[in-house]
Amino acid sequence: MALPKYSRSSSLIAGALVSAALVAPLAAPASAQAEMGGVLTIAAPAVDPAFERFSPSTARIEHHIDYSAWDEAIRYIVFPMGRSLRQVAGRPESGLGTRRQYGHDSRYRLEGNRVMFSFFDDALRASIRDYRAELEATPDLIEFNRIPRNEQLAYWINLHNVALVEKIGESWPVRQPSTIEIDGVLLDEAKFITVSGVKMSPKDIRTQIVFRHWKDPRVIYAFWRGDIGGPSIQRGAFDVENLDRLLDRGASDFINSLRGVQKRDDRLQVSKIYEEAAPFYFKDWEQDLRTHLAQHAETEVQQLLSQTRAVDATIYEADIADLAGGVREPSYSNVTTDGSPQRFRIPQGMAALLREHGTKMERIEREGRTGTVYFADIQLPGEDPAKEEIE
Repeated sequence: MALPKYSRSSSLIAGALVSAALVAPLAAPASAQAEMGGVLTIAAPAVDPAFERFSPSTARIEHHIDYSAWDEAIRYIVFPMGRSLRQVAGRPESGLGTRRQYGHDSRYRLEGNRVMFSFFDDALRASIRDYRAELEATPDLIEFNRIPRNEQLAYWINLHNVALVEKIGESWPVRQPSTIEIDGVLLDEAKFITVSGVKMSPKDIRTQIVFRHWKDPRVIYAFWRGDIGGPSIQRGAFDVENLDRLLDRGASDFINSLRGVQKRDDRLQVSKIYEEAAPFYFKDWEQDLRTHLAQHAETEVQQLLSQTRAVDATIYEADIADLAGGVREPSYSNVTTDGSPQRFRIPQGMAALLREHGTKMERIEREGRTGTVYFADIQLPGEDPAKEEIE
C-alpha cells in the first residue's frame, strides 16, 4: 500500500526553490580510540534500549513510502560538482578590488556536491521544516519495522539528510556546520528529531539504528554530514528503486576522492568518517577497511592500497558543502550566459568557484571521464522480492 504523497510540501518546496533559483562539518566523529602496535581500537556507542523498537522485523508486510516531494526539491537545491580528479585545488583568486578572500579556499573545494543555501528564503526553510515533520510522523501510520528492509533504510537516510539540510539552512550563513548548536548541543548529537516518541540525533540514526542493523558498509556513504569532508549529497531522494545504485555511487565517489583516501610516505591516510563506522564494519581495522576500499577503488587508489602499510584516519574538511563558503559576501559579479548578461548577480567568491568547476568539467569531458554506468539487478517473475534487499 502506498502512503499518500506529500503534495502540500512538494508544491511549497518546488515553488520556493524555483523562485530562489531565479533570484539569484559536522565535526569529525569523536571516538574512544587507542593505537597500540599499529592496531586501532574504537569503542562502539552504548546500545540505547529506546531504539530497539526500530529493529527490522522478519514478519514482513508490503508498504511503499513516497519521497517525490524531497526528490523534486533536492534536484533544485543541490549543485553537482562532478567526480573527483584527485587533484588538489590551488589558492583561489582574490575578489576584484580587494585582497580579502571570500568563498571557498579548501584544497577539496572542487569535490562533493553542494547545497545552495545562499538561495534559501523563509518559505523554503519552512517547507523543508514541515516536510521533516511529515517524515517523522510516517512510522506511526504503518507497522514500520515490518516493511521491507530497503524501505526502512531509505526512510532513515532521507530523514537524516532532510534534517541536516533543514538545520544548516536555518543557521546559514555558517562557515562550518560542526559549530551549530541546538539548545547548547552540537548539531550531530542534538536530539531534535522525534520518531514514534523517541528523540534522536543525526548520529543516533547512523549508529543506533542503521549501522547496527545493516551489514553493508556502503550505507556509510548515504549520510550527508553538511561539510565538504563527508560523503556527497545525492541529487535525488533514496528509494527502493535506486537504493543499491546510489549506495554504489556514493561509495565510489568518496573512496576515489582526495577527501576519502590519500597517501603520505608509506602510510595510507583515510577519512575520519571511518572511525565512527569501524566498530560496525571494520573491527579488524586495517584489513577490513582495506578490503572494503579495494572493492570500490579505481586504478590510482588501488595503487595507493598496494604501496602503503598502516592506515591512519586523518583526513577531514569541516568547511560547509555549499557554493558560497558559508558567508554573505558584500561584492557581486554579473552573470553571463553565452556572452549575454543575465538579470541577477552572484557573489564573486561563488563566481570564482563556478569558473574553477567549469574548467574541471571541461577536463573531465576532454579526458572521457564523464561517469560510471550502473546496472540494477532485474527481479524475475517468481523471485523473492526480499532477495535483493540490503542486508
